[in-house]
Amino acid sequence: MSEDVVDAPDERRDVEDYEPDPRRWRILGVSLAVGFMSLLDVSIVNVAIPSMREGLDTSSGTIQWVVSGYALTFGLTLVAGGRLGDAYGRRRMMLIGLAAFVVSSAAVGFAPNAELVVAARLAQGASAGLLTPQNSGLIQQLFRGAERGRAFGLFGFTVSSASALGPVLGGLIIAAAGEENGWRWLFLVNLPIGVVAMLAVARMVPRRDPATIDHARIDVAGAVLLGLTVLALLYPIVSIERGARLPLVLLVLVPVFAVAFVRWEHRLTRLGHQPLLDVGLLRTLPGYVNGLTVGTLYFTGFTGLVLVISVWLQEGLGFTPLHAGLLIMPFAVGSAVAAPVAGRFVTSVGRALTVGALVVMMTGTLLFLLLAPGRDPLWVWAAPTLLIAGLGAGAVVSPNITLTLAEVPPRMGGAAGGALQTGQRIGASIGAAVLMTVYQVAAPSGADTALRLSLATGVVLLSLALVMAVRAVRQQG
Repeated sequence: MSEDVVDAPDERRDVEDYEPDPRRWRILGVSLAVGFMSLLDVSIVNVAIPSMREGLDTSSGTIQWVVSGYALTFGLTLVAGGRLGDAYGRRRMMLIGLAAFVVSSAAVGFAPNAELVVAARLAQGASAGLLTPQNSGLIQQLFRGAERGRAFGLFGFTVSSASALGPVLGGLIIAAAGEENGWRWLFLVNLPIGVVAMLAVARMVPRRDPATIDHARIDVAGAVLLGLTVLALLYPIVSIERGARLPLVLLVLVPVFAVAFVRWEHRLTRLGHQPLLDVGLLRTLPGYVNGLTVGTLYFTGFTGLVLVISVWLQEGLGFTPLHAGLLIMPFAVGSAVAAPVAGRFVTSVGRALTVGALVVMMTGTLLFLLLAPGRDPLWVWAAPTLLIAGLGAGAVVSPNITLTLAEVPPRMGGAAGGALQTGQRIGASIGAAVLMTVYQVAAPSGADTALRLSLATGVVLLSLALVMAVRAVRQQG
């Protein structure tokens, strides 16, 4: 019988045979440091758009590709990267991904023109897609029970803090290195960090036992079909952000490629071959589809909120990148505090924790929307409301990941985690495009009005995630 057809007794034996690695928490620390670096590069450039446009003497549309292109190739490679980690070992894929990430970061930092910056940024996103799913795969492999919830809590902390701290760190680096070329150091700083991370991975992350390596052929056709599905969805979205409308016709191909992918994966499973993603098995796992939906909708609302506030502070109020980043800092602090705490309680509270966290985040966002614009001094009103929103945000990610992947077999933890994070990347891209479009359309009416309308749009998107989270609680009960 092929490895992809695993019955319940096999899964029970996997749990019974589990022996905790005494180094598992240190291995997790190394893995999360790598994940933080790759996720940080999603948001750190948000505050650098004006200085990059000036330093490279190029258009806003071209610079938008520096932001969106990374998210595009990141999303394209997540599931394939997770499957490769499942088959050939996390350590190997982390080392390959880190080497590619360091080289592409150097290429962005030293690129002489905007075209090469965009090309290198695309390569950087693809290498991040190889790295990130190894985090969830390692957690599935190394932890069980309540420990897994705590480990995913730390992973949620990593996701939330990387997203929220990006603008702060970006502002600090640009302030220290100068407006004209300071943006280059946002990428060059990855070189020493990446090299140290490679040494740590080589030393700490265990090698895959050669006897357990899956020598079955990788599902290349499935990877291509899934990649085309994601590309047909994400490319029109990132094109909207830079004003192009023609690529929207690609959206009609999304269901075509998606259906073809699902049918191909089912066919491979019936034939006893190894699929890229065992769609049939995941569909039977309680909570996986619902958790995937909640995560996608949450990132659709969450990502755009931080981006719009950053743009409003700089372009609407004339703040420096550093000042804007520091003003958003309470959101990062709230996320950092809440994520590990939520991870500790998720196994006992369950999906009700996600519902409560979403309500807290939406409340904080609404308070910011109502109280902060037009107030002076701004920080008096912004800091507490963003802190409330951050506390809610930090408690959404880790419980949802923990519960969504709770019953996923460790042998496919990377691919399933990659699919979950692909949904997050798609949601993030859609949210950034929608909220920025609302902001730009409403900007002639004033920056404060544009901010209120875009944040209100974000709250509506978050309310959709809340509806799905409530539904999950009812199904759980």
